[in-house]
Amino acid sequence: MTSPLRPRTALLALALATALGGLAPAPLLAKPAAAAKVDIPFEQFTLPNGLRVVVHTDRKAPIVAVNVWYHVGSKDEPAGRTGFAHLFEHLMFQRSENHDGEYFEPFKQVGATGQNGTTNTDRTNYFENVPTTALDMALWMESDRMGHLLGAIDQAALDEQRGVVQNEKRQGENQPYGQVWTQLNRALYPKGHPYHHSVIGSMNDLNAASLDDVKTWFRTWYGPNNAVLVLAGDIDLATAKEKAAQYFGSIPAGPSMAQPKVDVAQRAADSREVMTDKVPQVRIYRAWNVAEVGTRDIDELQLLGQVLGGAKSSRLGKRLEHEEKLVDNISAGAYASQLGSNFMVMATVKQGVDPARVEAIIDEEIDRLVAEGPSADELSRAKTAFRASFIRGIERIGGFGGKADALAECTVYTGDPGCFRDSLKNIDGASVADLRAVGGKWLGTGSHTLVVEPGQRVALEEEASQSPKPFEVPAVDPKYTTLPAQVDRGTGVPQTRQFPELKFPELQRATLKNGTRVILAERHEIPVVQFSYQFPGGFSADQDRKPGTANFAMGLMTEGAGKLGSLAFADAADALGADLSASAGLDFSTVDLSALKENLAPSLGLYATLLRQPRFDQSEIDRVKGSWIAGIAQEKANPTASAMRVLPPLLYGKGHPYAIPFTGSGDEAAIASLTRDELVDFHRDWLRPEEGTLIVVGDTTLKEIVPLLNRQLGDWKSEGPAPKVKAAVDVAVPTRPRVFLIDQPGAVQANLFAGQVVPSSVDPGSVRFDIANGVLGGDFTSRLNMNLREEKHWSYGARSSASSTVGQRPWMAMAPVQIDKTGPALAEMRKEIAEFASGQKPATAAEVQRIRNIQTLSLPGAYETASSVLGTIGSLVQFQRPDDYVFQRKAAIEAMTPAQVQQAAAAIKPESLTWVVVGDLKQTEAPVRALNLGEVSIIDADGNPVKAAK
Repeated sequence: MTSPLRPRTALLALALATALGGLAPAPLLAKPAAAAKVDIPFEQFTLPNGLRVVVHTDRKAPIVAVNVWYHVGSKDEPAGRTGFAHLFEHLMFQRSENHDGEYFEPFKQVGATGQNGTTNTDRTNYFENVPTTALDMALWMESDRMGHLLGAIDQAALDEQRGVVQNEKRQGENQPYGQVWTQLNRALYPKGHPYHHSVIGSMNDLNAASLDDVKTWFRTWYGPNNAVLVLAGDIDLATAKEKAAQYFGSIPAGPSMAQPKVDVAQRAADSREVMTDKVPQVRIYRAWNVAEVGTRDIDELQLLGQVLGGAKSSRLGKRLEHEEKLVDNISAGAYASQLGSNFMVMATVKQGVDPARVEAIIDEEIDRLVAEGPSADELSRAKTAFRASFIRGIERIGGFGGKADALAECTVYTGDPGCFRDSLKNIDGASVADLRAVGGKWLGTGSHTLVVEPGQRVALEEEASQSPKPFEVPAVDPKYTTLPAQVDRGTGVPQTRQFPELKFPELQRATLKNGTRVILAERHEIPVVQFSYQFPGGFSADQDRKPGTANFAMGLMTEGAGKLGSLAFADAADALGADLSASAGLDFSTVDLSALKENLAPSLGLYATLLRQPRFDQSEIDRVKGSWIAGIAQEKANPTASAMRVLPPLLYGKGHPYAIPFTGSGDEAAIASLTRDELVDFHRDWLRPEEGTLIVVGDTTLKEIVPLLNRQLGDWKSEGPAPKVKAAVDVAVPTRPRVFLIDQPGAVQANLFAGQVVPSSVDPGSVRFDIANGVLGGDFTSRLNMNLREEKHWSYGARSSASSTVGQRPWMAMAPVQIDKTGPALAEMRKEIAEFASGQKPATAAEVQRIRNIQTLSLPGAYETASSVLGTIGSLVQFQRPDDYVFQRKAAIEAMTPAQVQQAAAAIKPESLTWVVVGDLKQTEAPVRALNLGEVSIIDADGNPVKAAK
């Protein structure tokens, strides 16, 4: 950050000291620390076959991020071949010529974390973090699918992954507003433009894909000269050169395919359309086609988007949410792509409000912002937000948005791995005049408005498929050569014999003058300090209160504190680059802060005021109530959220503290009737410093942070007697299975859920149950997913999980499936659960070993980020575990036997399961009843009985 911002921060500290009611003491007025330099150092080289390799060294954890980007996406698909890039992303997770089995399997055996693959319009990427000692395995696997895949692709593999992709498409379209993105693509880009069709493609084209088509596609696009390999973490340049040459050097280059020319497709006229969907309220989408990635314009448009609708006190948020109260939420932003980007505004209109009024105000605010530009203060806050987001993102070496991702993206799109430096420079140097000019250039005529209204869901007609033109794979450029093969692939995947030791930060302790226990874990990799103040009493504290009180009260805390109203408080946080939040879970409530080190003292001042003096202004209560109640309606329209509302009360029974929607939102009547006094009472009763534990993780020391905390919080005292959470008494499981159906007319999928209570997280056998759950449904390679996704390809994914709770845990298995497979899929779920729980198909040694490795070998890399450390410390506090619990748990898992896992699996009682099926009743009821699974009841989204239609 440039120096002109620093004096302003000092002035802000003075303003905060006044505005926060005198709570900000002298240290807030100290000169702010210098802004830390933000960068990702890298080195790079290119192999003779054209593979570009970028290396970044980061020794904070014994892991390496492996990130491979192929420069091919849906933009490269010819007519009649839509969806091929995404289909191939799936196919490349299958076996290869030298590895006969699921691609994930070797990675599970070494504890890989953050493993996935994605496709967008412009590129396909694969990434994973592996222990340093497993780098050879990871590079062998990545190079085997790059250079040795074709011989392993057969008709069965194609059919399987085609089915999975089609269910992914159905799953997306089955969500509320789920058809929007396909429709926007069609409207914003003319036929023939590479962005006209969706990334996932059309059902017709996917069905028409032949084995020859697919193999031609691979030979065309997936050569090393069309790829970038980024290695980040516990590695150096010399090692990277050696291993890249060893594993990738002998792979022949592919053709040098030309990239489509940049075609922003800026539109000459405005357009609009209306569609209906099974949604509870109107949503407005307005989009423009704007400048492509790698330009100054798109960087400045991102700043403009932040000012317009990227923050609570943005132009649109301030007027439409806070002042005129016409929308429940609104956002704006620029989304960069290779051939051209989009600038988009999205508004969810309050029920009863005329959408035309909202559209008119959007026009007014955009016109005013473009004509006048942002204020200097708005621009400063937007720049700080951009920089703070980048700093937090690059703490991770891999995964979405981590350092490896940033380097790969820059290399693919610009050829310069360090292009992020240009963006940071563009952002830092942008002026008010610059933003006014870029807004005038791109945000005038040419928008498309899509309005989604409540009504019937009308299936989008697929555009007519075209016959693809004949295609011959071009010749390879002779400039590319290969290195001699250095790997005997006939010996199979390299075995990892040694693994890094688990290390967990030393926990340092202190007690504040107010009685709060402080736990500190130092992490100095990035200039950020994170705080989590944890208090007993979450959703379960709603006993004797209205349902939803805890979550509503905690959520409202950030709507103003001290002398700062909601918008002023948000502005103060944005100016500091601070993230503040408050929330409730089932058993605990937390108030969190993520502060830039350079602004630590003033950020703590804001945090202290939030904790001690939330305003609970009646005007904000009324505004948030409306949006909250609208959010409950949105939950009921979402198949998964609706199940999470009705299933817990069915499992626990009326009156139990967990017999509430697990969304924590309560019900409409309770929220509508909440008073300010009830919210103030909740804050007074449950946010008590002597009952709290403050977890601190990041770039600080106990010597530094305790005095700062005592100055801000040392004299904070509780009022009145402390309440106690009523114990979550155990409930009996049902004596027979029950089935509940929820109607979702027009659904193209059925969402299947099975639930039961199991022993709590503090039960001595809970770790064994976690491993048993891993075998059944807790991992991609678990039984449920391998059956319903990989074998039957009826689902995009099936899984099971048990939440962490002080009382009995809710265990749930779930699978969204194509609706014509509702009955067979439900039968398969029942079979898998019953055979496992009964011991008919007990846990095998191989299954237990796989889940054991996933749970333990991943630990050295699991604490890469401060937030992951903070989360683990939080669980130690919540469940009163010792500091060395992560080591105790690891040892317990390592010693676990298949027999012990099978014994834990017996906690699942197939004859006592509660089933919930969300889908179009006309298509789900008959096949479900035919299974004779149990007594069938039809309920609504509130869990109330519904009479069956005659």
